[in-house]
Amino acid sequence: MRLHPRTLVLAATLLATGSAAAQGNTAAAAPYPVKPIRLVVPFTPGGSSDILARSIGQKLGEAWGQAVVIDNIPGAGGSLGADRVAKAAPDGYTLLMGHIGTHAVNPLIYPRLPYDPIKSFSPVAWVASVPNILVVHPAVPARTLKELVALAKSKPGQLNYGSGGNGSAAHLATEYLKLQSQTFVVHVPYRGTAPAVNDLVAGQIQVLFTGAPAVLPFVKSGQMRALAVSSSKRMDALPDLPTVAESGYKGFEADQWYGIMAPAGTPREIVAKLNAQINLALNTPDLKTRLANEGATATPTTPEAFGKHIASELARWKPVIQSGGIKAD
Repeated sequence: MRLHPRTLVLAATLLATGSAAAQGNTAAAAPYPVKPIRLVVPFTPGGSSDILARSIGQKLGEAWGQAVVIDNIPGAGGSLGADRVAKAAPDGYTLLMGHIGTHAVNPLIYPRLPYDPIKSFSPVAWVASVPNILVVHPAVPARTLKELVALAKSKPGQLNYGSGGNGSAAHLATEYLKLQSQTFVVHVPYRGTAPAVNDLVAGQIQVLFTGAPAVLPFVKSGQMRALAVSSSKRMDALPDLPTVAESGYKGFEADQWYGIMAPAGTPREIVAKLNAQINLALNTPDLKTRLANEGATATPTTPEAFGKHIASELARWKPVIQSGGIKAD
């Protein structure tokens, strides 16, 4: 039987359409990831953000067989790298190691921030919290936070404290403590945490309230004296060190936090897959040990819970920044 030419054309069209649809469905169903993932760290190499990103990247690479490429883009307190991710394609292949600075501090101190901390991102996974440790030079005659506050009140404006710069986590934590204790201590901003640590060891500054990884070695060597920790509970690395809350300031908590974020609009199934795999990584013994060595605590949770935490941090730090007159460099 001979088919009419129009029938042949129609059959060929249907066959081609079906083939294209099948290919489209195959592409849509392609497993994620099928190529390397870029993880932007908005700070220089060697800091806590970089260390955590490389640890998570290694675990994801091992699980999925795809490289996770760490891309350090420092500048403007982390804003440059964060903005780069905010404007990337929302396909799960460009991620950000976000931080208290990029998402809770910068929006309050930069009047024209190029991204919105809530609307520009899809929260993926809260990775870790890092407590700040309040330390003093051994020559400071204070062995407890209570004694330091009494000393500061007896000599208003005569004590000074260092930080990694205006708007840094150390700056925020110390201003929060000053607000709670009603003390006046002079701020000495540095361009990074390392020079502030070096000057405390040398006795050029007297007080520092910064992330545990930067000061733990010096506390253990006796070159600094630790007075309190900012977390809600004591650190395993320094079990005898009381919290600020235990030292008379109930409810005080001022930890640094880190988490993975994707551009807004990233498919929910990709966010969910990333979240599940990162949480698995955070629960492995070797990564827990690695984090503990950095003074960090793994904080696996849902994307929704992480998003609520970011929003709550914006609300918490606003009065601290306003009362301290904190502005961008």
